[in-house]
Amino acid sequence: MGIKRCMACGDLLPLSSRVPNQSYCARTGCQRERRRLWQRERRQSDETHRDRKANAQKRWQQDNPDYWRQYRDRHPDYAEQNRAAQRKRNAARREPEPIAKKNASAPALLLNSGTYRLMLDEPEGVAKKNALIVKITVLTAT
Repeated sequence: MGIKRCMACGDLLPLSSRVPNQSYCARTGCQRERRRLWQRERRQSDETHRDRKANAQKRWQQDNPDYWRQYRDRHPDYAEQNRAAQRKRNAARREPEPIAKKNASAPALLLNSGTYRLMLDEPEGVAKKNALIVKITVLTAT
């Protein structure tokens, strides 16, 4: 029997002939890390597993629509800490733009007939944006 190091904590791990591929010690934190990594690898490599997890989460959200409101009601310190952190993030933003959905569209521009190349611009800020921002370049011959 040899000795290896635990992949989570780095402590020496005496090897057992019963578990030749053991890479983590029995500590709770190390086993939690082992499971977390296994689950992440499984989600990335197994589409069926990923779909089942997403469907289960969606069902849970439908069955518990008021969970987060009730959680904030039961944990006012958490809610206030979260609000303070959001105010700090808002103050640090360069633009004075509020965080909100942006559903408004710009007025229609008159464009010449022709072929256009549409390139998606990188979204800015932390808000969800339903409107697409595009860069339009006319490709017609001069």
